[in-house]
Amino acid sequence: MKWLQNYPREVKVFLVASLVNSIGGSLMWPLITMFVFRQLGRSVTDAGLVILVMSLGGIAGQLLGGALYHRVGVKRLIVGGLGMNALSLLFLPYVSGHWYIFMFVMGLVGFFNALSMPAIQAFIGFRFADRRGELFNVIYVANNIGVAIGTALSGFLASISYDMSFIMNGLTSAVFALFFWRYLSKVQSDSGGLQLEKRKNTIEKVQTWKLLGHYRLYLFMGIGSFCLWLSNCIWNNGVAPFTMMKGMPEWNYSILWTLNGVLIFVGQPFILWLKRTFAGSPEAQMTASGIFYLLGYIAILSFHTYPSLVLAMVLTTFGEMLISPAIPSFISDRTGKSAPFYLGVVGGMGAAGKVVGPYAMGLLFDWNGLVPVAGLSVLIAVFSVGAFFVHSLIHRQNRGDMPLSM
Repeated sequence: MKWLQNYPREVKVFLVASLVNSIGGSLMWPLITMFVFRQLGRSVTDAGLVILVMSLGGIAGQLLGGALYHRVGVKRLIVGGLGMNALSLLFLPYVSGHWYIFMFVMGLVGFFNALSMPAIQAFIGFRFADRRGELFNVIYVANNIGVAIGTALSGFLASISYDMSFIMNGLTSAVFALFFWRYLSKVQSDSGGLQLEKRKNTIEKVQTWKLLGHYRLYLFMGIGSFCLWLSNCIWNNGVAPFTMMKGMPEWNYSILWTLNGVLIFVGQPFILWLKRTFAGSPEAQMTASGIFYLLGYIAILSFHTYPSLVLAMVLTTFGEMLISPAIPSFISDRTGKSAPFYLGVVGGMGAAGKVVGPYAMGLLFDWNGLVPVAGLSVLIAVFSVGAFFVHSLIHRQNRGDMPLSM
């Protein structure tokens, strides 16, 4: 990561802010199922319903955030989304005793959290166009260092107070909003910032249906993301209640996510080797990612023991490390000024998997435990690999095409 020294100070500050925000987020998200199941005394199916509502909000936020980037402006969209997300999180401790209000606020959390995602990714792609692939990866790594720290604390924090996790997450989101307000105020005085605002006039002239008509750019990649995130719901709606039924403390589950965050940092040499030898393009990285996820779910289905969960987390983390920078990098490279729209569409399709997965897996777990949940994840992961492979074939033939100019 020595190349990071060549970036300006603003990039380093951005990474620190992302790190703090990811620490706050990871204090809560791995424990949602445990909170609903243990603290509120409801079923795993109900926990899946909460995540379903939150994911529905996430779909709406992704789609709207991508569509409004050039119309509303990057500053209002990012700062407003993060600020409202912070307020929603801070409300959670006060509404957790009222089930339907709690679900509604969780939907708001999902919506406002996702609203800023396409805008942040598109802003990075526009402002650092010459090295955005590298920057997407290093931001991803920094975020997951935060995940490693946050998840290491989450299980112990939950044993003291789940509400404290909500409040800490809200505060870090508010800090991230304040950072972006100051950062974007400075950026908008630069020529790059002004150019981003000028794009508003051109992008509004492109009708949504025309952008959607370029289905080869996003459809199979979006289907692959949908299947991938659907199958990945096994962690919250299969593995989490499985560890509780086995009498394991919260930290046994949170340590899996700590492993995820640590491996994302220390496993970079292995991923770089994979990219150099087998998966040089973003399209190939998506296909390889699906294969790693598939192998991880096979490990859970075959053994369903704690060591198999550790192995599965290692394998699926490698898959995550490949796909997370690949999707925004591919879209930014291929879609030009329309990148925010396509980032929102693909992000929304991926979030749709999080809608279907939790409730379905909650029903399966309540019916017969971890085995049917793992079987569903394996089946869906096969479809994910197939979709990414089709996407790779299409763009292997069209790799010489110019990026979308609209």
